[in-house]
Amino acid sequence: MSKDPSRPNIVLILADNLGWGELGCYGGGALRGAPTPRIDHLATEGLLHNFNVESDCVPTRSALMTGRHPIRTGCLQSVPAGFPQGLTPWEKTLPECLREAGYATAHHGKWHLGDIPGRYPSDRGFDEWFGIPRTTDESQFTSALGFDAEVAELPYIMQGITGQPSTDVCVYDLEKRRLIDEMLVEKSKDWLSRKASAGAPFFLYHPLVHLHFPTLPHLDFVKATGNGDFSDSMAEMDFRVGQILDHIDDIGVRDNTVVLFASDNGPEFRPPYRGTAGPWSGTYHTAMEGSLRVPFIIRWPGNVPQNVTSNEVVHVTDIFTTVLAMAGTTKPDDRPIDGINQVSLFQSPAVEKSKREGFPFYIKDELRAIKWRHWKLHLVWEPKVNQSSGKLESPYLFNTLRDPKEESDILAYNTWVLQPIMKLRTEFQKSLADDPARAQLGTRM
Repeated sequence: MSKDPSRPNIVLILADNLGWGELGCYGGGALRGAPTPRIDHLATEGLLHNFNVESDCVPTRSALMTGRHPIRTGCLQSVPAGFPQGLTPWEKTLPECLREAGYATAHHGKWHLGDIPGRYPSDRGFDEWFGIPRTTDESQFTSALGFDAEVAELPYIMQGITGQPSTDVCVYDLEKRRLIDEMLVEKSKDWLSRKASAGAPFFLYHPLVHLHFPTLPHLDFVKATGNGDFSDSMAEMDFRVGQILDHIDDIGVRDNTVVLFASDNGPEFRPPYRGTAGPWSGTYHTAMEGSLRVPFIIRWPGNVPQNVTSNEVVHVTDIFTTVLAMAGTTKPDDRPIDGINQVSLFQSPAVEKSKREGFPFYIKDELRAIKWRHWKLHLVWEPKVNQSSGKLESPYLFNTLRDPKEESDILAYNTWVLQPIMKLRTEFQKSLADDPARAQLGTRM
């Protein structure tokens, strides 16, 4: 384990489809039918209110792993098994950068950035991995009426080690759906124990499966809350995070380990597993604030002050650059990197401002909205999934401080805001045109 404070260990826990309003520390918890005491206590170590992600699983995970907007990498949306998906070999990932800096790396959880040889986690910078290559709704396949394994791929839990082929462990069905987060925690605990006795710093990426649909709890948590599967799953998720935190303490690495907790996108919109974004409108697959904003918690003993929060704008791409800065290494210089180093904000959230003023928000390859400071300009209006009114001739402008639900268009009274927003758009589009990686998208397979 690393004892060098300039090279801290890093543990990144990513929840799946966890809305801003689900956790107690964000106004949910018991109000959502499931107290979340472990994550709430972690939030006292450092909490952001304005952490922003992409529209669904694949785009966010690609942004996290590369520090680049998905419009650059081609990881635009979740696609079915058997179709081209994942990061091109040209993209450089966070674990690849950290491994070059001497870090041990592991991935236990949901990958969703490549499901063919050459694109599994163990091919993209992780020393070892265990989990699912795509997404968890596939656990429903084998129990679906009419499922035919001759024309549709069976979903598997898999594992792999760098330099060796990744292999199938077992079919991923509804029984394993209930067990998988327990399995993932056991894998992470074992790996952390092994690394605690080694000399190198480590990076653990632990993408949980909860709360992605079908949101089914482990049998130990069925009826734990008395409020149904979704609340029981929230209680399990909180417990699993607590298990990892306790193990970090037990193996004696807490003081030099950064723990990051976040979600990949806004809440579930499919009943009966529908989630909430709290005060914000919308779910994932929209450009509403409930899609962009998700929980983000950081614990960095001796560096991030306790009981301080911030409403400064941070984007998921920033985690790539910030983690590399924490590890004492630099981001790649041969391609545009959208992530910004936010270490100073995390260390002094009461006084520091974010180094980011805004960002463009794409769904697939369409620019839907642009966020700048506390303003949001919608170019396409889709307040709910599959309810788009198409491109707006006159865009809608909202101030998210005064109007968190995005209900009152005030562009006519604030046309001055178009100047910085359109400047941001123009500069980003110019960087796309100059991006050498975009030519690589034709070689995705």
